Amino acid sequence: MREILCSGQARSLEFPYPGGMAALCWSPAGERGELTVSLHYDGAYGMGEKYNAVNQKGHTAVNEVEEKFCFQGGKTYCPAPFFWTNTGFGLYAATDERTSFRFGEKAVCAELPVDCRVVLFSGMPGEIIRDYMDLFGPAKLPPKWAFGPWISANHWDSQEKVERAVAQAEEHGFPVCALVAEAWSDEATFYVFRGARYVPKPNGGAFRLEDFDFSDSPWPDPAGMVQRLHEKGIRFLLWQIPVYKKQGPDEPLNAQNELDQADAVARGLCVHNADGSPYTIPEGYWFAGSMIPDFTNPAAEETWFSKRNYLTEMGIDGFKTDGGEFIYREDVRFADGSSGRAGKNRYAQEYTAAYTKHLGSAQALFSRAGYAGQHTTPIHWAGDQQSQNSELASALRAGLSAALTGIPFWGFDIGGFAGPLPTLDLYRRATQLACFVPVMQWHSEPDGGQFRELMPGGEGNNERSPWNLAAAYGKPEFVDEMRFWHNLRMELLPYLYSVALDCAEASRPMMRPLVYQWPEDPLVWDCEDEFLLGDSLLVAPLLEENAEKRAVYLPEGQWIGLFDRRAAAGGQTIVAGGDRRLPVFLRAGYGLALRSDANSAPGAPAGERADGNTPLHLLLAGECGRFRFRDKLGTDLDITWSDGAVHIEGDYRFPLTWEVLPRGGMLIWGCAVSFLIWTACCAIPTTTIILRGRRWPIG
Repeated sequence: MREILCSGQARSLEFPYPGGMAALCWSPAGERGELTVSLHYDGAYGMGEKYNAVNQKGHTAVNEVEEKFCFQGGKTYCPAPFFWTNTGFGLYAATDERTSFRFGEKAVCAELPVDCRVVLFSGMPGEIIRDYMDLFGPAKLPPKWAFGPWISANHWDSQEKVERAVAQAEEHGFPVCALVAEAWSDEATFYVFRGARYVPKPNGGAFRLEDFDFSDSPWPDPAGMVQRLHEKGIRFLLWQIPVYKKQGPDEPLNAQNELDQADAVARGLCVHNADGSPYTIPEGYWFAGSMIPDFTNPAAEETWFSKRNYLTEMGIDGFKTDGGEFIYREDVRFADGSSGRAGKNRYAQEYTAAYTKHLGSAQALFSRAGYAGQHTTPIHWAGDQQSQNSELASALRAGLSAALTGIPFWGFDIGGFAGPLPTLDLYRRATQLACFVPVMQWHSEPDGGQFRELMPGGEGNNERSPWNLAAAYGKPEFVDEMRFWHNLRMELLPYLYSVALDCAEASRPMMRPLVYQWPEDPLVWDCEDEFLLGDSLLVAPLLEENAEKRAVYLPEGQWIGLFDRRAAAGGQTIVAGGDRRLPVFLRAGYGLALRSDANSAPGAPAGERADGNTPLHLLLAGECGRFRFRDKLGTDLDITWSDGAVHIEGDYRFPLTWEVLPRGGMLIWGCAVSFLIWTACCAIPTTTIILRGRRWPIG
């Protein structure tokens, strides 16, 4: 790793990397300049969450935070001026200002501000991404429940509707680990439950739960509701937006919102114009006329969150931080002395960082906008997409490019967020993909919602729940089909969380496009529709309408189908899938930990709570290998196997079984004893337990 400064003076230098010697030439012109990097490369990756392509070679990537409703194309909510190549070269431009990178045939040309610090990297993809992430600090690990199924819908605007949604999930046998309420607030302060009665507080005063009377509210007992959700193992998150809202002429005046705005102006808590007046979002944009809090001002941050402390005190488990793309002019100013030139990008990161600071380890953030270093404020989701096939492919490209920019925890809205209901086929394929990405969530804009003029919804209920899709199309059997994937998600939870622990500690993404692992393989340089989930699973989503099978490229090694248990050699393209299941393969030499037992079929109910010890079933792929499984309950297992013999070392307190694939292994069950080391061999009908160094044969 090497740092250079692109100053007001032209300069040239060379930088060695595994693919050769990169020649860098900096040419300043006034306040900006061009950095040309001449090098050999076949693929360039990163640049944040990019919807247009994973391999950016042949494209120009603009790094500017932009709000774009559906069909993002070259725009993005979460850019980052960082890329790496398949030949082992990496570069990060340490600036919050707008940059653009033109990826040509033999050179990358970057438009940068003068005095921009540039960091150069060399090595394998994982090494470059790790070094980049380490510039900002470690990735924040979400709690375990965040890796179970999420549900959300904009039209859940009352306690009754939330409780009805939970009851419907229970009725249909769907596990739920998290529920997001968007239409919960008064839509003015965005921190008071809609319909609550209270005495407004001037001068930035904060509320306690007991200050509110909910007797006439659509949320008559929010604290009790949260407690009941927790008893069911469901976490509850609330939607947020960073504005002091300018209310429209057709909205009833909110006295607390007026007092909050007056306080913000008096104490300078908002982003302001060059003349000191409050900056407001320009006409034609979302929340036009509204002021926005300045999170570089400690007083603004303290005031903002003091008003929301009562929510976390009553048990709210996190926030969905929408927006953050609200800086549209360069002449604005921030409390720390910085200007708006960099603020458009910087604000998104400061917004999510402020919320992250005020949440505990058991809570989670779900964010749309961001910038470089966004791995420190997870979780990230892909923003708004329409219910169309092209948008599913676009969201996948966004997730893969985000992963290659060091964002480990990511998700998207199953079947799209807006427009008419997705077809059953699109919803099926989107659900299958979502089962194998870090966050699995369905969410929807209601019919007649705020975006109706942009994209009208369907007639009636537009909710993207599996049971609503089944009812809308008159296919009740569709519920059973979708239940399989939600149950499978709960089965995968031990593996997902173990991978997440590793990703947070080792600075690695959970989703890994094939070029991450095999950068020298020409067949993966442009692969945008396959990825590894952790080290063990290769996922090949079905992206075409009514597709049941597809061509899948298998890199070197051996691969075993997760569903059909058939083995296939790597280094070839095969046709896989069928039975309305996407192709998923276990990688030989690696393992998979399932929340299951030896007798459970895939997709069988695996419990509805993310916490606690449960039976664990290990799928060990190939003739030999090694697999580490961990959780935060004290379990740390080191599993090795060779020629049918399986050795498991570690501490566990739950029933444990295993099998070796593709040939079967003997199933061994564990017991609730600490510090167990299992040794088992398929050829010998005897199991030996080693307990604290002493051997106890079981005949």
